[in-house]
Formats: sequence, structure tokens, C-alpha cells
Amino acid sequence: MKKKNFVFLAVVVVIIGVFIGFALNTPAEIDPETYSPAVYSTIGALIPPVIAIVLALVTKEVYSSLFIGIVSGALLYANGNPELGLNTLLFNEEGGLITKLSDSYNVGILVFLVILGILVALMNKVGGSAAFGQWAARHIKTRIGAQLATMLLGILIFVDDYFNCLTVGSVMRPVTDRHKVSRAKLAYVIDATAAPICIIAPVSSWAAAVTASVPEGSSINGFSMFLNTIPYNLYAIGTIVMMIVIAIMKFDFGPMKKHEINAMNGDLFTTPDRPYGEADKEMTTPEGKVIDLVFPIIVLIIACIIGMIYTGGFFKGESFIDAFANADASMGLVIGSSVTLIIAFCFYMIRGVMSFSDFAGCIPEGFKAMVAPIMILAMAWTLSGMTGLLGAKYFVHDVVASYAGTLQMFLPAVIFVVAAFLAFSTGTSWGTFAILIPIVCNVFESDYSMLVIAIASCLAGSVAGDHCSPISDTTIMASAGAHSNHINHVSTQLPYVIVVSAVCVIGYIIAGALSYSNGPAIIALPVTVAILIGVLIGIKKITSRS
Repeated sequence: MKKKNFVFLAVVVVIIGVFIGFALNTPAEIDPETYSPAVYSTIGALIPPVIAIVLALVTKEVYSSLFIGIVSGALLYANGNPELGLNTLLFNEEGGLITKLSDSYNVGILVFLVILGILVALMNKVGGSAAFGQWAARHIKTRIGAQLATMLLGILIFVDDYFNCLTVGSVMRPVTDRHKVSRAKLAYVIDATAAPICIIAPVSSWAAAVTASVPEGSSINGFSMFLNTIPYNLYAIGTIVMMIVIAIMKFDFGPMKKHEINAMNGDLFTTPDRPYGEADKEMTTPEGKVIDLVFPIIVLIIACIIGMIYTGGFFKGESFIDAFANADASMGLVIGSSVTLIIAFCFYMIRGVMSFSDFAGCIPEGFKAMVAPIMILAMAWTLSGMTGLLGAKYFVHDVVASYAGTLQMFLPAVIFVVAAFLAFSTGTSWGTFAILIPIVCNVFESDYSMLVIAIASCLAGSVAGDHCSPISDTTIMASAGAHSNHINHVSTQLPYVIVVSAVCVIGYIIAGALSYSNGPAIIALPVTVAILIGVLIGIKKITSRS
């Protein structure tokens, strides 16, 4: 028996044994008003995501791993009762699969995915992607240039991480392919310029989410606090520095090194899996021009921004900033992408490069290209819901609050680690900082300097954990944007995230100590960057010998 199959079977047997034990102690009649699972608000609440993540990394099977994690969460919530477990899995009002798929926000994201898939199919059909690739080949001469151009585009598209991942992937995939950059490396660059950029961009859906997480009635101005956290968001800044350094110094480490070596030898994928199949093959026409890709992308950016501020009340008198803060990202992206799809079709018809039958044929092609991320997202949302049903956030709240009084100087570093672990386990950075920000505000309300650093560490840790979690929607979107095998993306990205995170822990210890002693805490930023660059130089020297 193969090792991964043995591990998979062993885990399933253990899970079944545990749940049989629970079931034997579960009463036949359950009162919904007083019912509580045995592991509620304990470390056991994190068992389902841990099972899913470990299985995914060991077996390389993301769908079955996520499903087993969901099933384990449902059975833990039901204390092993099969009937209650099945109802929880499918119909629970807070975490069931059907509930998650009927949520208007989630459905909006899925619709946005499909429309983006159709747009990419249209751009491929008329030859826009191929024309842009040929143009880029004449102007971007090196692998370094291809990576830096991808980073720059990712930084420029800062309004929303979902939008960032899919747009950057569709535009830059032909360019990085021509310069033999592996799909895993492309997925890393896309992912690293999504959430880490959005979390330091004042005009973004993430800034709105952070602002909304400040407790009502608090004396703290949420948006002002967000602006003050930007120079202390060591993970976001460190990730940008790392991307640039490894691109310019021409080195990689960990599993990514193997992928990059294989790419330079002509294999962009390393593993045989091609989750996007025919979507990777460019369908070209002689009439294809760069404008056939650039024009729809520009329209998409403008339309999505307008769509988001429209949902936030901009056209009803709200300021631009307030409109972004109140925006419904899901609705805004659907509106923007729908308008773009119509305009793109009209543009291609006027140019004479597409017929209505061609357009109709691209609709199922775009949908098929997005089946993989849709499936993973649906299960990731459900798994996150199961974790919520088990009270994981209350467990984390109690852990952080219990140490707040005795570890004030080190609390920013502690918060960073706790946030990273929680975001990694649950796959949501927004959910993580929504849990931790109110705690931090209560602890440091009278010390604004330490409050800003602690909030920044919370945001940084949330992004770090989300960045490398296989069940994170942003990580899934990055895989989709790069047309990369999802587990390849996760396994190659993980060492990079760990390196930056480890350096950030040191940086937050320095920042906490300086703030605690009334020193200039901002010094932590250049010190952290210097340490990170030094670590990367050391890693290059070590890996160059192997």
C-alpha cells in the first residue's frame, strides 16, 4: 500500500473510532436550545482544519482532505451522532454546505469567478492573450523582468484580493510561461501581491473590513488606526521585500527550487496534474492584438471600482473613502465584471474578431475552467463554518486574554503567532482579525502606541496564516489565477511564508520592547527588513552548495 494511502486510511480509522466513542455517550434526544458539542471552545475545535490541512499536504488530495475535515467537524459538533452530523454537514444555518452555497455573498464570489473565466476564454479566443505574450516577449527580456512585472501589476491592482489574483494571473500567465517561470512560482507571486498588498492599501476592501472590526462605541477611529498600522505591518512589507530579493538574486529554496529548475528545463508544472486542462492552450486568431487583452482588463478595473463604491453609497452622497469602507465587495465585483463582459463582447464584435456563436461557446469554457476553484472554495467555506460551530474563536479569545496582562511587552509577537495559527487553521484572515481586534482594543485602549503595534501584528499574523493555508480562499484564488495545482502552490509557498514570519516575530518583539520603554518603535521596520535580507543571503549561500 502506498504511504499516502496508508496515512489516509489510518487517519480515517482513528476518526471513526473517536466518533464511535462520542456516540456511545450522546443522548438519544437532543434539545437544540441547550445543546453544546463536547469540544466546544476547546483546542479540539481546531481538529477539523488540522485534519484537512495535514491530509492535503501528505496525500496531495485536496478535495478528499477537505471533505474529511468537514465530516469530522460535523461529527464533532454532533458528538458522534450520525443523524445530527449529516444534518449539520448539509443544512446547519451557520456552517452547513447548503447554507454556505446559498449565502448571497458567497454566490456572488462564485459568479465573479465564472465571469472572469468567461472573460479569459474570450481573450484567448480572439488572440488577445497570445498577442500580449508576444508584445511582452519583445519588451520583457528576462525571467527577472517577468517576475518583477507580475509583482508590479499585483501591487497596482490593490482594491481586492480576489480580483487581484484572477486578473494578474490571466494577464501575466503568457508572459511568465514564455520566460519559463514555473506555475508554482507564478502562484506565489500572485498570492504575495494579493492579501499582503490589500492589507496596507487604504483604498481596499480589506481596509474596510479592518475598520469595521473596531468595536462599536470605542473611542478609536478605525480608519485612522488602520493608516497608522501600515508601517508596522511587518509581514506585508517583508513579503514584498522577499519577492524582490529572490527575483533579483536569482535563487529559490525548498520545493520551489525544484519547480523552478524543472521550469527552466521546459516543465512548468513538475507534477502531471493539469487542473485547468484545455484552458491552458491559447486559441489564437491572426487578428488578435494587444488591445484585445488590455482594453477589457482596464474596463474591468474601472468597472469593479465603480461597482464597489456604488454598493457603498458613493452615488448617494457618501465620500469615496466611506463608500469603500461600506462596500459589498461581492456585489461590486459581480456588477463590475458583468458590465465588463458586455462591453468586451461589443468591443470584439465591432472589431470583427468574434461572432455571437464564438461568444456563446466561451461561456461553458469559462465555467469549466473555474470548476476546480469553485469546488475548493465551497468546501473551504464549509470547513470554516464547522470550525465556527465548534467555538474556535472563543478558545482563541480566552488564550489571548489570559496572557494579556503578564506579557504586554511581548504581546505583539504573541498576537502575531496566535493570529497566524488561527488564520492557517480556519483559512480566513478577515475572520481572524475580526476575532482578535476587539480583544486588542480592550487590552491597549489606554496605550495608543502599543495598540497600533498590536493591531498591526494581528493584521500581519492574519495575512501570514491566510497566505499559506491550503483552505484559504485567497490561496485557492492564486492557484486558480496561475492555473497551478493547488497543493503544489501551498507546499512551495510554505517555506517562504515561514521565513518571513519568523523574522516578523523578532521584529514585533523589538517593536513591543521599544514601545513599552517609550522608545521609537518604528525602528523595528528597517531592522526587520535588514534581518530578512541577511537571512535570505544566508539561505542563498547554503542552498547554492547543494
